Amino acid sequence: MIIHAFRRFTVLATLVLALASLASPAAAQGSKGKESAEARLQRFADKEEIQNVLLEYGRSLDARDFVAYSNLFAADGEWAGGFGTVKGPANIKTFMEKNMGTNGNATHNYHLLSNFVITVNGDTATAWSRWTFVQPGERGAAIAQAGRYDDTFVRENGVWKFKKRMASNDTGRQGGAGAAAPANAPAK
Repeated sequence: MIIHAFRRFTVLATLVLALASLASPAAAQGSKGKESAEARLQRFADKEEIQNVLLEYGRSLDARDFVAYSNLFAADGEWAGGFGTVKGPANIKTFMEKNMGTNGNATHNYHLLSNFVITVNGDTATAWSRWTFVQPGERGAAIAQAGRYDDTFVRENGVWKFKKRMASNDTGRQGGAGAAAPANAPAK
C-alpha cells in the first residue's frame, strides 16, 4: 500500500512539475535541443504504461492466466527464456500452457518484480528489470530462482506490448540454494 501511494505521489508530482513548465512562456516555446513539456509528459505517461505491462506480466503469470499473459505481446512478439523461444501471442499461450500447465497455481508461488529501468524512444522502448521467484513452504517462503529481464517494447494500435522479452536466470540453475525446482517451474 505504501509503495502504491508513493508511486501515485511520484507520478502526480511529475505531472504537476510538467504542467507548471507548460505555464512558463519560455518553456512553452521550448529551446533548441530541449524536450518540450508535452514530450516530457508523454514520455512519463509511456513509462507508467510500460511499468503497468511489466507488473501485469507477473500478475498474469502467477495467476496462470495465459490468455492475459499472451495478450501482453505484440503480434510478432517473442518470449525467450529457460524453456526455449517462441513467437506470437497464440504460440506463447500454447507454449506456456504446455510448460506451466492449465490447472492454476496450486503451490501459490509468485514473482517479485523490481528495479525497472525504462527508456522510451517514440513508439519503441527498452526495459531492464529484476525478477525473484518465491516458493511458499512449511517453514516460510524461499527464493527458488532469481534473474533479470531484458525487454524491447513497441506501441501497437496505441497500446504498449512486448516486442521481445528475454528472461535470464542469474542463479545458474533451476531452484535456488536448498530449494528444489517446483513441479511447475516458473517460465519467468
